[in-house]
Amino acid sequence: MTKEQINRLVSDGVFPGDPGKRELIETHISWVIVCHQFVYKIKKPVHYSFLDFSTLKMRWHFCKREIELNKRLAENIYLDVQPVYESQGNFILGGKSGIITDYAVRMKKMDREKQMDQLLIKGKVAKSDIKNLAEKIADFHRHTEIITKKDFLKTKQDFNDLKEEKEFLTDQLGSKYGDIIDHAIDVSDSFIEKNKELLAARLREGFYRDCHGDLHSRNIFLLPAPLPFDCIEFNDNFRQIDVLNEVAFLCMDLDAFERKDLSDLFIDYYNRFFPAIKTSDDRTLFIYYKSYRANVRAKVNSLRAKSAGDKEEKAKALTQAKKYLQLMNNYLQYIISYPP
Repeated sequence: MTKEQINRLVSDGVFPGDPGKRELIETHISWVIVCHQFVYKIKKPVHYSFLDFSTLKMRWHFCKREIELNKRLAENIYLDVQPVYESQGNFILGGKSGIITDYAVRMKKMDREKQMDQLLIKGKVAKSDIKNLAEKIADFHRHTEIITKKDFLKTKQDFNDLKEEKEFLTDQLGSKYGDIIDHAIDVSDSFIEKNKELLAARLREGFYRDCHGDLHSRNIFLLPAPLPFDCIEFNDNFRQIDVLNEVAFLCMDLDAFERKDLSDLFIDYYNRFFPAIKTSDDRTLFIYYKSYRANVRAKVNSLRAKSAGDKEEKAKALTQAKKYLQLMNNYLQYIISYPP
């Protein structure tokens, strides 16, 4: 669907069984429509280096995949895939006749005040929440599929994808940030080259698992029991990763909220429940993964800034991109100071 069609769906479309006020939330890859009882997620017809939603068939496939994968951790949230029909100029979500224009993942509506990022802003995340979340993720990692074949050097290529955003970010933020990107890529290339055997050993030892892939505070409800949702369905490579890469995302996110105390507490609890850091080399690898995750968030916010609908939205995304670039640089400075 196009943005204009989405706007028509939100304003005048028919949602059988879910009437009432609707709210549209837009990300760089999806439109999310929040209704009275359910939430509907429609994938944008985009094609990036890391995903392909460009055809109706691909969007249908990844809607089904999203349901399947998220039921591992959030079975009661993810319900089904609903077609979006166009009939006589009207859009009907979940109808039974007309021309199918797209597909939507239908989810149970949850209390957004219970999302972890909102609770962090209000200072309402307790140490017990962190312990319970660490235990939940450790248990998930113990039981999810072990990945035995993996091009672990692909992390280097994924890290270097940030270079695609260099020109835009330099233009918007200044040459300093272009220099940070160049420096980060050099440090990352060197780190991966020096640690090939460590990465290979972790693959042999079963630390690569079919994970969540996008584990940060906005993708976790604390109800108060932790409920992670919205895992990565569009790129298996981003999800089938070292468990340290997974938990590094959440810890980096907590650092970004200036809650290093909770970040340190989480990795301490997690490592008790599922020992994934056993040596100083493992610890340095964990820091590298935090830099990689900050890199990803910088790239995502650069893409958001490019597609922003207004100046305020663009400025907000650029502020976030700057924050994550600085955080990435700080982690890499640690690696330079304390090499394995």
